[in-house]
Amino acid sequence: MCTIVMLRRPGHAWPLVLAANRDEMRDRPWLPPARHWPDRADVVAGRDERAGGTWLGVNDAGVVATISNRRGSLGPARGKRSRGELPLFALAHGDAAAAARALAEADGAAYRSFNLVIADRRAAFWLRSPGDGGAIERLEVPPGLSMLTAGELDDAQSPRIREHLPRFRAAPPPDPERGDWRAWEELMASRDTGAAADPFTAMTVVTETGFGTVSSSLIALPEDGRGSVWRFAAGPPDRAPYVMVAR
Repeated sequence: MCTIVMLRRPGHAWPLVLAANRDEMRDRPWLPPARHWPDRADVVAGRDERAGGTWLGVNDAGVVATISNRRGSLGPARGKRSRGELPLFALAHGDAAAAARALAEADGAAYRSFNLVIADRRAAFWLRSPGDGGAIERLEVPPGLSMLTAGELDDAQSPRIREHLPRFRAAPPPDPERGDWRAWEELMASRDTGAAADPFTAMTVVTETGFGTVSSSLIALPEDGRGSVWRFAAGPPDRAPYVMVAR
């Protein structure tokens, strides 16, 4: 149950700021973001070593794509394709709108259920697939700050969103120009579950089952198209430092 936080500011010098914590089995092998695919030379993304896809990537045109499972669909299933290929399909496009239109026409029945975010400096979309043969829905992410986990956008039924969305909205936003991400770094690293005892309410998830937060990303896209900023923590962000991803 990954967490995606998006701040959309049309007309701002940095119109999109996105943060994502990846929650996964800790023994599932992966590589940090880089240009891992010779046939996709314009894509920088983390690589899942088991299935060959990605959970999050950015292309040189300034499109970012990231995916999360929906509730009850963690892991692979026999007869289903890997959801990790979907962000790569999205990053084959030059803008978010074209990518979202194309991915909305994909065969949703071929994959387990998912939430897929596709965004650039002009627009942002989340694609919702029930994984049961129903159509993939394409919805626009509104301006402002939004959060997505394994359910709906800004889902009031999600304890994590209920607990942490107000904190993000109250925090000072990142300043990519100055390299100031302190408030969001602290929020992404939070193990605070509020009044709940459930570790899945925290932003950084730690369990005794081998499942938890395995990496974290902070991404900003500039209005002038100079190139994205990506800071990556190669582990739980309360332990691993954020470092710049080489582009």
